[in-house]
Amino acid sequence: MKKYELKNLAEPNLMEDIFDYDLAPKITFDGPIIEVIDGEEVRFDPGDVMKRDIVITDTTFRDGQQARRPYSVEQCVTLFKLLSRLSGPRGVIRQSEFFLYSEKDREVVEKCRALGARFPEITGWIRANKGDFKHVKRMELKETGLLTSSSDYHIYNKMKTDRAGAFKKYIEVVEAAVEAEVRPRCHLEDVTRADIGGFVMPFVQKLAEIADQVPEELKPKVRLCDTMGFGISYPGAALPRSVPKLIHLITTEGGIPPERLEWHGHNDFHKAHINAATAWLYGCNAANTTLIGFGERTGNPPLEGAVFEYIALKGSLCGIDTLAITEIAQYLRDECRMDIPANYPFVGLKFNATSAGIHADGLSSDERIYNIFNTGKLLGRPPHVTINDKSGIDGVALWVNNFLGLTGDRKISKIKMAKIGRWVVDQYDKEGRITSISDEEMAEQVKKYFPEQYAKVAGE
Repeated sequence: MKKYELKNLAEPNLMEDIFDYDLAPKITFDGPIIEVIDGEEVRFDPGDVMKRDIVITDTTFRDGQQARRPYSVEQCVTLFKLLSRLSGPRGVIRQSEFFLYSEKDREVVEKCRALGARFPEITGWIRANKGDFKHVKRMELKETGLLTSSSDYHIYNKMKTDRAGAFKKYIEVVEAAVEAEVRPRCHLEDVTRADIGGFVMPFVQKLAEIADQVPEELKPKVRLCDTMGFGISYPGAALPRSVPKLIHLITTEGGIPPERLEWHGHNDFHKAHINAATAWLYGCNAANTTLIGFGERTGNPPLEGAVFEYIALKGSLCGIDTLAITEIAQYLRDECRMDIPANYPFVGLKFNATSAGIHADGLSSDERIYNIFNTGKLLGRPPHVTINDKSGIDGVALWVNNFLGLTGDRKISKIKMAKIGRWVVDQYDKEGRITSISDEEMAEQVKKYFPEQYAKVAGE
C-alpha cells in the first residue's frame, strides 16, 4: 500500500486546468479503457473522442413531440432558429429531424428551410415503406430516417413477421432510398433487446456492402435506438445491453464507421445522458437528443446536457452560443407552456440557487465554491439564493446585494441586514410559514429598509 504524505500549501491548488470557471469542467483521461469482448481484451483510447468529429443531432420536432401537445408552426420555426444559433458556425448540432406526413409537418420543414441556416441540416423520418418516399422526394431532403425495428419483440410481436421477412423488407426500402438519391438512416429500434449476432450484425453488414457500391453522400447510416432505455454503460456488461460492446461491434465487424453511426436513447432508467456520452467515447460520432430531454415516455438525452458534455470533452466552446440555451428554456416555458422543473440542470429557474445559509456565505466569498461554472457568463444566469427558514443572515445578505447589484466594497454588510433577517425569521417562527419567501416579498423589504438603493435599481 502506498503511503501518502500531507502536503501543506501556501496557496490553494484550485486545479484550474480542469475547473476553468468560464467553461464546463474539462473531462480528462489518464489511461486506456480495457473491455473484454468475445473473450478478448480490447483497448480503447478515450483521447480518441477529442480527435473525432463528434456531433449532436436533434429530434425535438419528431420524438420530442410524441409525448406532448404538438408545437405550432411558428413555435417550431422559432425553436429551430434558436437551435441554429446555439449550434454555432461549426455545426455542433449537425442535424434535426422532422415528421413529413401532414401538411403542417411539411409547412414546418419549408419555413425552417427558408431561414437559410447551414446548421442543423433538416432531415426526415418515415416508416420502412417504399410508398413513404414520396414525402421525402416532395420535400427535396437529402437524408431521411427509416424505422427498421430490430428486436424480436417488434419483428414477431408487432410486425407479425419473422427476421427474414423484416430483413428483406428493410433492404428493399434502403435500396429504394439510394435509388431515389436519398441517404437512408436506419433506425434500429429496440436494439438493446435485439439478437445482435443473429439479426443486427447481418443487417448492418449488408448496409456496409451497399455503402461500398454508392457515393459517399448516399452511404447508409445507422441509428442505434435504445427504445426502452435498457442500455448500460458499465464496463463488463453483456450484450445486448452493453453500449461499449454494441458500438465496438458495429464499427469494427459491422463495417459502419463512427461518422455514419448515431446513438438514440431513452431515459426509463435515468441513463439517457450517460449512455449517449458513452456512445461518443467508444466510437459513435452522433448523439441524438431533444430540448430539455422531452420525448416519448421518460424522454431522451437532453440536448443542453449534451452541449455541456461536448464542451467538457473538447475543452472549448467551439463557437457554441450557450446563452441561447436560456432563451430556449424561457421560450418553452412562456410560449410553449412547457413545465420545466425548477431544479432541472442548466434551465430550471432555480438550478443554480441555494437556500442554505452556509452555501450563501460560500457564494459571497467566492461564487466558484457553490456554482458549477460561470453561469452568469455562459447562461446569463448568475447564482442566486432562495430565502426560507434555512437561509440565515448570510442568505439574506447575498440576496439583497445581488438584487441591488452591489459587489466588492460596495456590498451592504450583514449587520445592516438585521431587520430584514428578523422579518424572515418571524415569518416562520411567529407566522408559521411553510413556503419560501418570494423575490417580490424580498424586494418589498429592500424597498422598506434601503429605499435609496432600491430607487436606483427600480429607476424611481
